[in-house]
Amino acid sequence: MADVPPAGRRIPLGALELLDAVDAHGSLSAAARSLGLAQPSVSTGLRRLERQTGLTLVTRAASGTRLTPAGTALLTRARDVLAASDALEREAAALRTAQQGRVRVAASLSVAEYLVPGWLASRPAGAAVVDLVVANSRDVMDAVLHGRADLGFVEGPDVADGLHARDVGADELVVVVAPGHPWARRRRTLTAAELSAAPLAVREAGSGTRAVLERALAAAGSPLAGSPAQLGSTSAVKNVVRGGTAAAVLSRLTVADEVARGDLRVVPVEDVDLRRTLRVVWARGRRPAPAVRELAEHVLREHGR
Repeated sequence: MADVPPAGRRIPLGALELLDAVDAHGSLSAAARSLGLAQPSVSTGLRRLERQTGLTLVTRAASGTRLTPAGTALLTRARDVLAASDALEREAAALRTAQQGRVRVAASLSVAEYLVPGWLASRPAGAAVVDLVVANSRDVMDAVLHGRADLGFVEGPDVADGLHARDVGADELVVVVAPGHPWARRRRTLTAAELSAAPLAVREAGSGTRAVLERALAAAGSPLAGSPAQLGSTSAVKNVVRGGTAAAVLSRLTVADEVARGDLRVVPVEDVDLRRTLRVVWARGRRPAPAVRELAEHVLREHGR
């Protein structure tokens, strides 16, 4: 244990972040901007780190600042330390949340707007408070993987590595148009080729709705063509469709009211499987707190009814 420095002489995390930023950005000025620091502070911090380690970690030239071989070797271990520190902070945040009786939930837009309210309303009095963040399915899974959410609800066809998943519902996408659109009056069902080639308003990349549509059309032999208008919310997509020139493929849940009022029309499509499974996800290797397990089990019970 003689080679372990005293606690007061441990290398500060901030110094390791400086080294990482210099490697990522290639200059002291760019590293300083990325960290929100003045350049002299970065220079001073690096000199202090070199004195503390007894190593020359960077070389400075007109073309920029580069890590020496020793600096590169130290950075490899430094990144492990920084990742462990991030994990510790996430664990501490999760413990604080558990002690406060709160559950951090991230949910995709369709699930958040049309299913989560019912699940929460049916919970017993005194259940843990839920803090809900709405995002697309890709960002929901990222939030759960990196500890920013305890549970996630997604609607895409795939589940990221590192997550457990259970089914909590089934949904179907439908083709919708405005009443004045030519498809609203057609008697024949749409083909996959017609749908893929038509002017469409779609959700952004990372959306579960977008992923299901792309996979279904590819499986039918008619991949999504061109560059359709990409919009960040279901409401935005519906507003574009109401304009009359574009069609959309959206969750039946999200258009039920508009279809019932006659504001949108559903157009049948053949040989395109637009069914999808809704799932709850949580991180592998991270034991859920009791409040998190209670919420997940409640949603699963609701699904089983």
